[in-house]
Amino acid sequence: MSQTLMTTQPGEAGNFTRFDLNRVPSPCFVVDASAIEANLACLADVAERSGAHVLSALKAFSMFELAPMVRRYLSGVCASGIFEARLGREEYGGELATYCAGYKAQDMDEIVVLSDHIIFNSPAQWQRFAPQVRAKAAELGKQVEIGLRLNPEHSEGEVPKYDPCAPCSRLGWPLSQLTADMLDGIDGIHMHTLCEQGFEPLERTWRAAEAKLAPYLAQLKWVNLGGGHHISRADYDREGLIAFVQDLRQRHDVELYLEPGEAVALNAGILVGEVLDLPHNGVDLAIMDISATCHMPDVIEAPYRPDIMGENETGAHRYRLGGPSCLAGDVIGDYAFDQPLALGDRLAFLDQAHYSMVKTNTFNGVPLPAIALWDPRDDSLKLVREFGYQDFKERLS
Repeated sequence: MSQTLMTTQPGEAGNFTRFDLNRVPSPCFVVDASAIEANLACLADVAERSGAHVLSALKAFSMFELAPMVRRYLSGVCASGIFEARLGREEYGGELATYCAGYKAQDMDEIVVLSDHIIFNSPAQWQRFAPQVRAKAAELGKQVEIGLRLNPEHSEGEVPKYDPCAPCSRLGWPLSQLTADMLDGIDGIHMHTLCEQGFEPLERTWRAAEAKLAPYLAQLKWVNLGGGHHISRADYDREGLIAFVQDLRQRHDVELYLEPGEAVALNAGILVGEVLDLPHNGVDLAIMDISATCHMPDVIEAPYRPDIMGENETGAHRYRLGGPSCLAGDVIGDYAFDQPLALGDRLAFLDQAHYSMVKTNTFNGVPLPAIALWDPRDDSLKLVREFGYQDFKERLS
């Protein structure tokens, strides 16, 4: 494949090396409950030692079957709009911070009901909705804190489409254009600038922004540093992050929020699929019941090549894996194996709990993968959800 691929962290099979792929229907997301809990425990430790409020980003992982577990470890969740806010309040509890690049007036009353923090993308959006927010909050007798998303104009992203600080970005108000009057009624600021990154890019971003923010920090209650932090990854500098958060809280007398999404579900899920056909056209091909465009859209959008369990890069048997849809570009990637593939073989793509599950679609009528929860500590398996024709039909008119 000639396209340039996005650099991603290699997926790890972990406990799945001892999971029988034939125990679930195909296709199927399988989530390792013990791996999720280990990630959450790691995040909770960072929160406890740093004093940060750590919220789980529902945009990355919203398997609410595990909401009680998330609730035990983290302060709450962050939502990207009214539906995620509803899900957060109904299933997760705790603090709920809602950010959307553009709100609708008909949604705002409910956003106020659901949210503890409402974060606006621009001063104009806040000014437009301030009367409505204040009136609804007064009616409810509740305090809703208001945030403004800022663009620090410091890029750390590898790919422009995943870089909120890329030129002409629509996400956040440019820090260079911030004035004191824009913070009237604002309790905190939000900056989300990272994507699958370690501590060092966060530190560099803050260093680039702090001097410009300095005149305003004294009037703020909190700073939200968004998501994209791979805090639960083995090589993440957690001690550096803890010291960084402690320092900011002490020097600026603000509360700190972090919104990890991938870090909650990192290396905690696989997507199991089955080989349907093995044609040849210049290269050996394998058609699967897993579709890149329907089940793993980031494979095409990033693009990136997901790791697969059991692959051997020097293996003698090489295949181009693709999905069953009519899209010519529904290609997952090129893979090598020690043994030739056969019809009915099960394969497992690694690190698919985050983002893949929340992005699935039914283009071409391709069925959605089932969702299963496996706990390797007692080998229990629960088929949480299967999808059928009605799920496809009810999305249409």
